[in-house]
Parts: sequence; C-alpha cells; structure tokens
Amino acid sequence: MAEARLLWLPLAASLLIASVLSVTTGPLAIDASDSLRALWATLTQTQVTSLQPHEQLVISNVRLPRTLLALVIGALLAQCGAVMQGLFRNPLADPGIIGVASGAALGAAIAIVIYPEAGAYTTPVAAFLGGLATTFAVYRLAHSRTGTSVVLLLLSGVAIGALTGSGIGFLTFIANETALRDLTLWQMGSLASAQWHSIAICAAVFVLLAWQFQRQAGSLNALLLGEAEARHLGIEVEKLKIRLVLLTALGVGVTVAAAGMIGFIGLVVPHLIRMLVGPDHRTLLPLSAGLGAAILLVADLGARTWMAPAEMPVGLVTALLGAPFFLALLLSQRHRLG
Repeated sequence: MAEARLLWLPLAASLLIASVLSVTTGPLAIDASDSLRALWATLTQTQVTSLQPHEQLVISNVRLPRTLLALVIGALLAQCGAVMQGLFRNPLADPGIIGVASGAALGAAIAIVIYPEAGAYTTPVAAFLGGLATTFAVYRLAHSRTGTSVVLLLLSGVAIGALTGSGIGFLTFIANETALRDLTLWQMGSLASAQWHSIAICAAVFVLLAWQFQRQAGSLNALLLGEAEARHLGIEVEKLKIRLVLLTALGVGVTVAAAGMIGFIGLVVPHLIRMLVGPDHRTLLPLSAGLGAAILLVADLGARTWMAPAEMPVGLVTALLGAPFFLALLLSQRHRLG
C-alpha cells in the first residue's frame, strides 16, 4: 500500500504533463500559451481574440476531444487487461484473448465493406454488437453443467478469433479501394475521429466498470489462490467469471467501436504496475487505469507528430512499444520454467 501511495504522485504528474503536451502539440503550429488560453476559453465558453478562429477550432474540436478519448480508452483497456489476467491467473492474458476485439473488428468490417452508405454511426454500433455476440458465443462454448472452464474459455476465444479473422480476410478480399483503406485504418486503430458523443459513452462505461471492478477486487485477490480456495472463502466463482467477462466485453467493445483495434495496452500496463506495487487488485486496478491513460496519450502524441503532417495509426505505435515487452515476458516465463 505504501508503494502504491508513492506511485500516485508521479503518475498524476505524468498524466498532467502528457495532457498539456497533447493539447498544445500538433501538425498545426500554435504557441503553447495560446493553446492553453484557447483551452481555457473552450472550457469557459469564451473567445480568445488573439487567435484565428480555425486555431481555436483545432484546440476545441480536434486536440481536446482526442486527448480526452485517449485518456478514457487507455484507462479502460488497462483495467480490462488487469481483470483478465487476474481472472485467468495468467500473466499473458489480454482482453483480446476471449475474442471480443476480433469480433468487434468483424462487425466493423461488415459495416465498412457491405454497408458503407448506412451512416456515420453504423461502424461503431456494428463493432460493439460484434464484440458482444462474440463474447456470448465464447461463453456458451465454454459453459457446461459443471460450470465455465477457463481452459475452454481460452480455447474458444482462440477458435472464434481465427473464425472472425477469416471473415475479415474475406471482406478484405471483396472490398473496393475506398472500403479497403477504411478497413485497414480501422484495424490499425486511430483516435483521429474522436467525437464528443463517443467520449461520453466511453467515459460512462469507464465509470461503471471502474466501480464494478473495484467492488470485485477482493474476489480477484482470492481467485489468485485458486478456484477451490476462492469457493472455500465464500466466493461464487461462476457468477464472478460471468460478470467479469461480460463487463470486460463491454469495455473492450466500446473502445474498439470508438477507436478501432489498439493492442498491448491491456497486456503491458498491468504487468508494469504489478512489478511496482504487487498483485493486490485494490491498488492494481486504479493504478493500471492511470498508467494506461498516460501511455496511450503519449503513444497518440507520437503517432501524430512523428511523421507530421502525415499521421501514423496509434495501434502501430502501441504495438511497437508493446511487442518487445511481450517477447521479453515470454522469455522470462521460459527461463522460469527452465
């Protein structure tokens, strides 16, 4: 607990610095002090006379929404990853392991390729429904009279992921040039289309999940001892599994709907926090949310400034940061097993 309290101060400072940099930095050069004044004007609904109207629009309609969406999605993905790793008692678990991310991607691909003229909200809604449908299918495959097997849940997630992958491949094959470009960008993840309504939805889901996950932190701690031990402690393991899998599906589904596929945040961030403060979910969950938000914010800042005025998909940047960490983790596990 003492280590966790010590970690909050630098984490809060990192979040503040990254947020200010995200609002004041971008391909359009705007002085930092002017950017902050435009931000204050946006928050207070006033006008900064020294700025051009388009400059204030960039701050209020582009950089501020994007910054807020990065904060919320990073926090959501990191918390979902921490819950999955605790639920499966596996340090390599990731929200995508139950197939929800790939299912959401398939839903988005169907909307992009088959219904391109159906409206702006079609793709995120289809992504969300695809994620929920995949989670339901995985759960039904893993559930039996004796309960829900974690091994079957993982294998079902892999199988459903392969199936949705083939569906996305087929849609990619038949897509026209415009749809193919949209589909490719969606799969690589981007925060460029941040809108206030998507921020509101993601923020509401984050508040709900953070509250529910924190309520289950003690049960997750007990589950680390094993399912039999958790049952002896009075925890209804089956209900806990169902509740956490559905909540995680909701969290990952809305992130994919809002920003496409962004990987490795849910895998890497809980590990970093666990190495610093230990496995207690009462501190692991909120700290993971804070660090996940900070890392995705920095990754997005790099994505839109590294090759400016061109912009890299943020999913490529998180993969670039997370893949070496994942390989190091695998090598560490292999060394431990001898």
